Amino acid sequence: MPASDASDEIFQLRAELAAARELVWKAEAEAARVRAVNADLLARNAHLELMNEKMRRDKYGASSERSRRLLDQLEITFAQLEADASAAEIEGEMAAAKTATVSAFKRKRTTRRDFPADLPREDVVIPAPDVCPCCGSDDLSHLPASITETLEKVPARHKVIRTVREKVSCRRCEAISQPPAPFHVTPRGMFGPHFLASLVFQKYGLHQPLNSQRDRLEGEGIPLSLSTLADQIGAVSVAVKPLFLLLEAHVLAAGRLHADDTTVPLLAKYKTDIARIWDYVRDDRPFGGLSPPAVLCYYSRNRKGEHPREHLAGYTGILQVDRFAGFNEMFARGRDDPRQLLGPRAPAVLRASRCRAPAEAQERCNAARLASGSRSAGDDRPDLRHRAGDQRTDR
Repeated sequence: MPASDASDEIFQLRAELAAARELVWKAEAEAARVRAVNADLLARNAHLELMNEKMRRDKYGASSERSRRLLDQLEITFAQLEADASAAEIEGEMAAAKTATVSAFKRKRTTRRDFPADLPREDVVIPAPDVCPCCGSDDLSHLPASITETLEKVPARHKVIRTVREKVSCRRCEAISQPPAPFHVTPRGMFGPHFLASLVFQKYGLHQPLNSQRDRLEGEGIPLSLSTLADQIGAVSVAVKPLFLLLEAHVLAAGRLHADDTTVPLLAKYKTDIARIWDYVRDDRPFGGLSPPAVLCYYSRNRKGEHPREHLAGYTGILQVDRFAGFNEMFARGRDDPRQLLGPRAPAVLRASRCRAPAEAQERCNAARLASGSRSAGDDRPDLRHRAGDQRTDR
């Protein structure tokens, strides 16, 4: 083949690859835009339900504590949907930035209010250049600076950090120059990193809902709306998602996992439901492993067995669990030899989890138990068959 034909073919393949990549980016941007629109509609619907309930309470009065809990639950639901909508909007903007044919979806927000004037201000001045970066002239004239106010939290008090970016104009070439804006964790730079860290930790670490945090801030003289705080939760979730993906990849790469679930009270309509935190622990230190230990957590509103099966869909290592029947299907769909999935203690583990595998899998389990031999009289290892715990079933 002549060299010119090979070169033309390479250019054609590159063009086709670029066109295919553009189509993929366009499809991803359109899908992200649809998700953002749907999330915004859900948040708006929850906001209308919340406003309707508040007007009903204003008209008929607070009749009982149960109605107050219902209003709290509506506010929690609205805050969660608002956070999801904010996260979907940011992800849509990131996807739309890769293509020029799809525009990002912009949510309609209320007009941003200024922070209270009595809050202390701290000016962080970013000086303008001494010479014009365009022509090198030092004959500069100062213009009104750009000021960004960011609410930040310090121990026991709040303050507003004013970032002043000076702007200059060159008298010789009339070029306007200004230092770039500093990095902000969330878009629009309304809240500082310490404030965001406190907001997220109190919501997820101390189980303080956003409406309670809003009331506390209002008591300190800082009026902020519930939707504003929920927007920051959604933005932070997008910012820390790469860290979560790294942690997930590290934990699921282990050859051995310990899995369990933890109950979490969930405020629901007229009652308190029991939600779940699914914990997957990687710790090979007792076995001489050199990898650092870590724990991976997922949240679900119920305890159905579909959740752990979804979390560990691609996992093929050793899994150590208790008697929860939700794991049974994972064992039934495992390899032919149960010991390849669960190690030498496979028979006891399968009995502890009350595996409901088909007859063929039960025969293989019995064969593995016979092959592993019975327990010796001096064996003081804990027998999982007599492990304390309730007989939990998959609901």
